[in-house]
Amino acid sequence: MNQYIARMALVVRDYDEAIAWFTQKLNFRLIEDTRLSEEKRWVVVAPPGAVECFLLLAKAANERQLTRVGDQTGGRVFMFLYTDDFWRDYEQMLSRGIEFARPPKEEPYGTVAVFKDLYGNLWDFIQPTE
Repeated sequence: MNQYIARMALVVRDYDEAIAWFTQKLNFRLIEDTRLSEEKRWVVVAPPGAVECFLLLAKAANERQLTRVGDQTGGRVFMFLYTDDFWRDYEQMLSRGIEFARPPKEEPYGTVAVFKDLYGNLWDFIQPTE
């Protein structure tokens, strides 16, 4: 049996602001934006080179979900974005105004820094050790 995680849902406040942030700040590709109803869309984005696991931008549908925007993991790192060139992408992210919560650091597993997405969720940004 072969299985893989195809999508991870990220609860967002607004589809269009999230699409803009991910495509303009992180250079993600907009894979799909399909209207399902007057309020709901199926919006999928992915980093350059991604082939299996994409990010589903899911607009908060009620007050309870809205309270989770930016805090889906209670303050822990939520997502892990890998790169093949840490310093190239780190400098580009800085130039695009992405806020880093922790500066770059060399770890046994690679070079890593922690950044915040548009809602404050924490992401590890990593170039793994070869």
